[in-house]
Amino acid sequence: MLFRSLQRHAVIWKAWTFLLLPLWAGSVRSDAFWTTGYYPGWTQSYMPPSAIDFSALTHVIHFSVLPQSDGTVNSVELGLTSAASATLISRAHAAGCKVLLCVGGAGTQSGFKQATTPEHLSGFISNLVSLLKSRGYDGIDVDWEPLETVDTLPFQKFIKGLRTALEKSIPHSLLTAAVANEPALVAGVHSQFDQVNVMTYDQAGPWDGWVTWFNAPLYDGGYRFASSGGLINSADGLLNQFLTAGVPAGKLGIGLAFYGNVWSGGAGFSTGGPSLPRQSWTSPPVVTALTYSDIISKYYQPGIYHWDTLAQSAYLSIDNPGGVNDKFISYDDEHGCQAKVSYARNRSLGGVMIWQLAGDYQASQPEEKRHVLLRAVKEASQPPRFSDIRVLSSETELSLDSIPLARYRVEWTSHLISSPWTVLTNLTGTGETLRVKDTSSFSQAERYYRIRIP
Repeated sequence: MLFRSLQRHAVIWKAWTFLLLPLWAGSVRSDAFWTTGYYPGWTQSYMPPSAIDFSALTHVIHFSVLPQSDGTVNSVELGLTSAASATLISRAHAAGCKVLLCVGGAGTQSGFKQATTPEHLSGFISNLVSLLKSRGYDGIDVDWEPLETVDTLPFQKFIKGLRTALEKSIPHSLLTAAVANEPALVAGVHSQFDQVNVMTYDQAGPWDGWVTWFNAPLYDGGYRFASSGGLINSADGLLNQFLTAGVPAGKLGIGLAFYGNVWSGGAGFSTGGPSLPRQSWTSPPVVTALTYSDIISKYYQPGIYHWDTLAQSAYLSIDNPGGVNDKFISYDDEHGCQAKVSYARNRSLGGVMIWQLAGDYQASQPEEKRHVLLRAVKEASQPPRFSDIRVLSSETELSLDSIPLARYRVEWTSHLISSPWTVLTNLTGTGETLRVKDTSSFSQAERYYRIRIP
């Protein structure tokens, strides 16, 4: 976005402000940055496609068809009927959003293994491409889960064969993947993918030798296990593994969890029961996954909300006398989602991925509050904008509404065509309004400003 500051006509500038703000608006966001959201078939009954804000998304992944042992695919079990596909695709395309068909999901490793044997691989690929073509999807998302080292050869053969078949039958169709581990395995075929979205959630559980920890922390906060000295799980740590293995940053997306974990029960906690991050135990707690909407409606109170600056993650802490009803509730909130969008940009990643779109849906709320997290992601994905400019007696003051962790570079030039841009200052977003003062703005007859991001 550009702003013009006038040296000799401050009064006129103030009168012009409302006219010039929209006229000088300009996008600095790359169209290549994606916001991909999963839309599971089982959510279609209570959150129809008409309830999705497609303007907040670049891609929607319809989840999912299941691989069968004979190379066929099951599109019925999770509700991906022809009618459901047609409705979703029609609405998404009208909004300029691509729609992909997902194959797989948690626990589908066995089905993939059998469907990708030499006997069935060709038919499996053909069945997927035919389904894609007949229903009008824009590509295929592969969610082979879990993916292990032993799957290297069949996975890579499948991906290469699928890409070849797609290019032959449906040119320009997309091929993406959701992955959680095996970075070296994925790196071996990264060139075949348009997106590799890393499932940077489910990062903690009541596992032996562990502590209470966040479901989807951005950073590890420097916490190391006393037993091994190893760093605790984090999105940053997982992304670094894929980058080190050779997957280009531009192919990678970071996961946003529209759900969280409720830790309860167990024994031996410093507060009686689990109520804080980084607590050890003598008897393991129970961890239950809940959607963001359920967490907010059942547990949220301002007085128990906390933000962990080291992990860059939100949590609720319920610490009752005796510890029986204590709870540690970890989840992604608006602040956390926006911080992850900033992280993706700062690391030059390809984009972000959401699991899953109905997680924050609250049908009973006013329209502006029905998708709290998706709205936050949309705001964070928009080009940065100056919110105000004031020409004072000896300086120009610029204001911009910032996003958490976002990096901004404010630049100026005295002429849009013939003069170079000069850096005024570099800033890091806090989620609040940032103000920049230019004390040299009166050295030219006029001065233009813009904001740049990674």
